[in-house]
Amino acid sequence: MAGVNVKTSEMNARLLLPGLLGFLLSVAADVPHRAVWDVHDHGAMGDGRTLDTLAIQAAIDACADAGGGTVRLAGGTYLSGSLRLRSNVTLFVAAGATLRGSRRIEDYPAIQPGINFLYRDRFTKSLIYAGGQTNIALAGRGIIDGQGELFPARRGDDGGRPYLLRFSECGNVRVRDLTFRNSARWLSHYLACTNVVIDGITIRSPIRENRDGIDIDSCDGVRISNCDIHSGDDAIVLKATADRPCRRVTVVNCTLRSKAAALKLGTESEGGFEDITFNNCVIHDTGGTAICLGEVDGGVCERINVSNITMRNVQVALFVRLGNRARPIPGLPPPGMGRMRDVMISNIQADGVQNLGCSITGIPGHAVENVTVRDVRIRFAGGGTAKDAARPVAEKENGYPNGRMFGVLPAYGFYCRHVKGLRLHNLDLDFEEADARPAVVADEVVGLDIFNLRARGPSDGPVIRVVDARDAFIHGCQAPKTKSAFVEVSGKRSQRIHLEGIAAPPSVRVLELAPGAPPGAATLGR
Repeated sequence: MAGVNVKTSEMNARLLLPGLLGFLLSVAADVPHRAVWDVHDHGAMGDGRTLDTLAIQAAIDACADAGGGTVRLAGGTYLSGSLRLRSNVTLFVAAGATLRGSRRIEDYPAIQPGINFLYRDRFTKSLIYAGGQTNIALAGRGIIDGQGELFPARRGDDGGRPYLLRFSECGNVRVRDLTFRNSARWLSHYLACTNVVIDGITIRSPIRENRDGIDIDSCDGVRISNCDIHSGDDAIVLKATADRPCRRVTVVNCTLRSKAAALKLGTESEGGFEDITFNNCVIHDTGGTAICLGEVDGGVCERINVSNITMRNVQVALFVRLGNRARPIPGLPPPGMGRMRDVMISNIQADGVQNLGCSITGIPGHAVENVTVRDVRIRFAGGGTAKDAARPVAEKENGYPNGRMFGVLPAYGFYCRHVKGLRLHNLDLDFEEADARPAVVADEVVGLDIFNLRARGPSDGPVIRVVDARDAFIHGCQAPKTKSAFVEVSGKRSQRIHLEGIAAPPSVRVLELAPGAPPGAATLGR
C-alpha cells in the first residue's frame, strides 16, 4: 500500500507541477499591476522646496512601463511642474500629503492636445496632463494645490496660467476623494474623454478670472457625484468646444458655491449637448446664475433634465437661452443656427434670489422648443418698478449667454420669449419687497400652458402678461387681490388665449384685452 501511495503521489506531482508553475508565473507577472511605487525611491524629497517633477515623473513612467499600478505620494509636500499621467496608472496623494504646483511658469511646458477644438492654440499648460491614455486615476485623501493666487490674470496671458488638471481623449478615468485648491485657470478640464467618474472630491478655488471648478468638454459618459465645490468662476460647467457633442452626463448630490454660475451648460456649445441630468444638488451664495443652460454656437441641445435643486442667496435662479453667437472652431466654417429642445426643470426651491428675474428665451425665427418648468418655489428680492415692467428687452442674438445679459427683466419671476411649447406648472412665486412687475411675461410664445400658478402680483397690474402669443391655456390658478386683471393679453398676433378655473374674488377682473387685440383672441371658461 505504501508503494502505491508513493507512486500515486509522484504521478499527482507530475500532473500538478505544470499547472502550479503556470499559476506562480501568472502571479509574478501580475505583481506590477498591484504594486505601489514610492516616489522617494526615484529621488523625491517631499520637503515643499525641492522641485520633485523629475522624480514623480520617473515613478509614473516606471509604473506604466511595468504594466501599471499606483504611484503614491505620502508624508510631505511635493513641489512639481507638469506631470504626464500614463495608462493604467493611479496617482495617489495620501492623507496629509500635498502635491503643490510650482510657482514658476517655465516649469509648465506647453502641451497641445491632438484633437481640434476651440482653444487648441490657447491654454496649453497644466500641472497634471494625460492625452490619449486609458485606465487612469487620481485618488487619495490628500491635497493638490495649484498656487493659483501666484498667477494673476492679465490681458494676453493665455499661456501664462496653468490648469491644475487636463485629460484629453482619455478613456476610463477615475478621480476620487481628493481636495483641489487654487487653480490658476480652469481647475479641471476633461476634453473628449469617455467613461469618466468624478466622486467625492472637494474644490476650494474661489479666485476669480476663468477659474472654473469642473469643465466637462465634448465628453461621452460622465458621472459626477458627491462633490463639494467653491469656485471663483463656474462650479460645474459642460462645454462642447470640439465638433462632437457632450453627452450622457449626470451630476448628482453636489454642494456648489460660485462667483459665477453653479450648474452650467453652454457658453461654448459648438458640438451641442445630449442626455444631460443635474439632480439632487444644493447651491448657495452664488454671485451669478444658479442653473444656466445655453446653446449659442450652432449645436443641438436636447433632452436636458434639471431636478431636485435647492438654492439660497443667488443672483439668478434659472436661465435658458438659445442664441446665435456662432463662434467657429478653428479651421472650420462658422456654424449654422443651433436648436434647443426638450428641457425639463422640476422640484426647485430657492430663497434669497435677487431681482433680475428668470428667463427662457430664443431669438426671432428660432424658438426654444418643448420646455417644462414644474413644482418650483422661488422667493425673489423684489423691488422692481413700473418702469422696469414696461422696459423693452433687447434681443442680443449674438450676446454672451448669462443670466445678467438682459438686465432687470419686465417680469420678477419668469420672462419667456420665442418659445414653442412651454409648460409652467405648479409655480409658487413671491417677493420680499413690493414689486410692480408681473410674475410671468410670455412674449411670442406658442403653445403656452400655465397651471396652478400661485404668485403674488403688483398692486396695480397683472400677474400674467401675454404678448403676441398663440394657443395659450391658463387654468387652475389662484388670483391674488389686485386692482388689475389677473391676466393681461396684448399684441395683434395674440390668438386662442383660453382661461379656465381661475379662483378669483368677485372684485377681480379675470381677463383684460389690451387695445389692438383681435376679436375672439381670448376666451374665458366657466
